[in-house]
Amino acid sequence: MRRLAVLTSGGDAPGMNAATRAVVRSAVARGFAVAGVYHGYTGLIAGDFRALGARDVGGVLHEGGTFLGTTRCESLKTDAGRVAACRSLEQNGIDALVVIGGNGSQTGAHALADRGVAVVGVASTIDNDLYGTDVSIGATTAVDVALEAIDRLRVTAAAMRRAFLVEVMGRNCGFLALMAGITGGAEAIAIPELDVGPDQIAADLHDAYARGKSHAIAVIAEGARLNADRLLAYFRDNHDRFGFDVRVTKLGHVQRGGAPGAFDRMLGTMLGVAAVDAVIDRRFGVLVGLVNGAPACTPLADVAGRMRPANAALVETARQLAA
Repeated sequence: MRRLAVLTSGGDAPGMNAATRAVVRSAVARGFAVAGVYHGYTGLIAGDFRALGARDVGGVLHEGGTFLGTTRCESLKTDAGRVAACRSLEQNGIDALVVIGGNGSQTGAHALADRGVAVVGVASTIDNDLYGTDVSIGATTAVDVALEAIDRLRVTAAAMRRAFLVEVMGRNCGFLALMAGITGGAEAIAIPELDVGPDQIAADLHDAYARGKSHAIAVIAEGARLNADRLLAYFRDNHDRFGFDVRVTKLGHVQRGGAPGAFDRMLGTMLGVAAVDAVIDRRFGVLVGLVNGAPACTPLADVAGRMRPANAALVETARQLAA
């Protein structure tokens, strides 16, 4: 019987459990024995494999995080770590490995593929910065979490005639800030892909008051050149010029938690099944993502070490709509 292993790696994302469930049940239905690798690449190197059957993944579809656990494994970046990972797969009789994760995880998958491991990646990161997919598992739920926070903050901002700087995650990609900012009606957005100075942010917020609004919201990507803390310092230093108070809310890791939305449950399911399809078709060394509405495979060599930027042109769209 062929043996398939599945692991989750890097930052957790809502929908990872849906993807793992789909991998396990689809593989079992097609005659595979499946092993879950616990604690990501760290568990792979340590040999932390546990058999998983169809019922072992019951009740996880709606849960956030990843029941397999995850880590950021520095050891896999070394030759010794990669050798140990390959040895562990061989000792456990694994014929193919499915890696559910983001940029660092798929770079690791590519490194294992270069050593002859039959590996298939599944696109999963709230940052939505992976090449080879239009949207990655976890991204839409993270946007929804940020949007709910913005909606709540707007109530307080209006009541107290304040401006809020809302910092969202995303590393060096502005996808979360763009989507949450546009759908939340933000008056200003700052992302890494577009260098916006503090005077522009200040002008956008000031114009909101000049147009008669009782509040203003700026959504700031954590990877922007001027993050929320730097902007707050600027506003405090120039308070007399603007005439309104500014508060900062950093959403941080709250965007990772909680139950995945319907889209992420469906996306995780689709990509998990597609990963098993790729294993059966012996299409290894690829990332499975969603392209033009359907699962598609992209060589890991084209994915590893790259970042897909957000569409910076949408910042101007947001500015026009904030009238």
